[in-house]
Amino acid sequence: MARSASSLRRYFGWLRRSGRLDADPSAGLSAPKGEGRLPRVLADAEVTQLLDEPRRADDPPEIAARDLAVVELLYGSGLRVAELCGLRPDDLDLRRRRVVVWGKGAKQRQVPLSPPAVEALDRWLRDGRPGLAGPESPDDAVFLNRRGNRLTPRDVRRILDRRSTTPVHPHALRHTFATHLLDGGADLRAVQELLGHADLATTQLYTHVSKERLKSVFQATHPRA
Repeated sequence: MARSASSLRRYFGWLRRSGRLDADPSAGLSAPKGEGRLPRVLADAEVTQLLDEPRRADDPPEIAARDLAVVELLYGSGLRVAELCGLRPDDLDLRRRRVVVWGKGAKQRQVPLSPPAVEALDRWLRDGRPGLAGPESPDDAVFLNRRGNRLTPRDVRRILDRRSTTPVHPHALRHTFATHLLDGGADLRAVQELLGHADLATTQLYTHVSKERLKSVFQATHPRA
């Protein structure tokens, strides 16, 4: 269908350029969008490995504290990696278990923090961050890298690579967060708000993922499948 639409546009464009047509009847013709690729959702074992990965012998305790806080926040609150890297201390309210997130287009939303994330963040801010902070470290950055600078998306990718035996993109944790919410019966609009999606259609993609997961569970476990 997309190829046919492209051919028609080229043909009518040629007719107009050659003077055979006064107007291009295909000007408003657009090819239908194909179905988007379903986002990868981590298996339960992959999530467990990322969260429970023991501290590496060559890692200082502050690095271990930071890495766990990063993973807990990505999976427990569904942040985009850029949102996580841009977090400021004032954005966190550990007592009320919530975080203010600045998303795309400088849109603000509040997202709950899971108890494990609160515990990991508290340990990082109290015991880990001071060990990495230097005289030039930014005061407005929650997460720092080994050089005392604000954590970058590339740093986050390295953190996940070190904690997993298979490649894991940071966005896969966001996909998993959303899919697990829908698997548990969460309202689609609520998931949209938590993810910071401007368009509900973007969130609806996860309903297809959730249905595929349920289908896989059925086929793997039901005796009549």
